[in-house]
Order: sequence, then structure tokens, then C-alpha cells
Amino acid sequence: MNLPNTLTVARIFLVPVLVSVLLTKFEGRLVLGLPVELVAAAIFGIASLTDWLDGYLARRRKQVTTLGQMLDPLADKLLISATLISLVQLDLVQSWMVAVIISREIAITGLRNLAYSRGLTMPASGLGKIKMASQVTAILLLILGWRPLPWLAPIGYAALWVVMLTAVISAIDYYRRFVVLLNARVTDVNVARERRAS
Repeated sequence: MNLPNTLTVARIFLVPVLVSVLLTKFEGRLVLGLPVELVAAAIFGIASLTDWLDGYLARRRKQVTTLGQMLDPLADKLLISATLISLVQLDLVQSWMVAVIISREIAITGLRNLAYSRGLTMPASGLGKIKMASQVTAILLLILGWRPLPWLAPIGYAALWVVMLTAVISAIDYYRRFVVLLNARVTDVNVARERRAS
């Protein structure tokens, strides 16, 4: 397993650690002498950094693999979904907002898998990257605004609305691109059949 894939797997292993830190009731709200919120934010920040780093290293070292292309989005979805669900449990986020965000992730994953099964590739869009950046920002602000810096919580909540907006718009964009790719494939197949028939 190469370094980029190792970073992706590390991100997956950080998910249960993060959830445990967020949801365990530590005595004095301290983990290793540090406030729970700071430890959770640090774990989430490191996990999010591996998302950027694994892609960067894979491209720079020319180590893009099928395994990495499958694991990377899975690791992202696990990290974001588990963290958001934990924030719902802590009453820091409304459950309906998280349901919309996670439903979008599942729908797009299904759409990309369907495209892949038909020999079509749907790379991440610019909107998807904006959504991911706004998710990371919102979650960090919400975790840090939980106790130590309460003034960050409203900013985090506003950022979560940005996540919702970009999630819905990017989902529509993915569906539009899927239809365009599928129609182009059908047209190509029909043209090839006509050429063979003539």
C-alpha cells in the first residue's frame, strides 16, 4: 500500500477515535489534560488535512490507484457523516440539516457508482470541493464553539447553511452532468450502430 492510500486508511481509523472523544463524558471534560473540544478539533483537523494530503501526494508521486479512488470518497463521507451525527447527539446541530447533507452524500455516491458501472467517470466538481471546504470549516467552528469559544458557534452554524446550499446545488449539478454523459454515450452507441448497419 502506497503513502497516499495509507493516509486515507488512517483517516478512516481516526473516525471512531473522534466520535469517542466527542461523545464520551470525560471527568472534568479533559482528555490528557486538554479540553475535549480542543482534542476533538485537533483530531478532526488532522483527519481533514489527510484528505488534501493524500490526493496531493497521489498526483505528485503518480500513485493514483483504483483502491485510492474508491477509499478516498468513502473516508470523506465517513468522517463528515460520523462527526455531524455526533454533533446532533450533542445538540449542536439540527438533525434535519444533517439528514439533508448525508442524504445528498448517499445519493451522489449512488449516482457516481451507476456512472462507473456504465463506463462513465464523474470527477469531483468545483462545487463539491467548495462543499467539502465549507463542511470542514463549519464542523471545526461548531466543535470549538461548543465550550471554549462560544462566539464561534453562530459562525459555524452560518457555515453549515453554506454547506446545505452547496450540497443541494452540487447534487443538481452532478445529476445534470450524469444525464449529459449518459446521453452522449447513448448517442455514440447509436452512431456506431448506424455506421455498422450502412
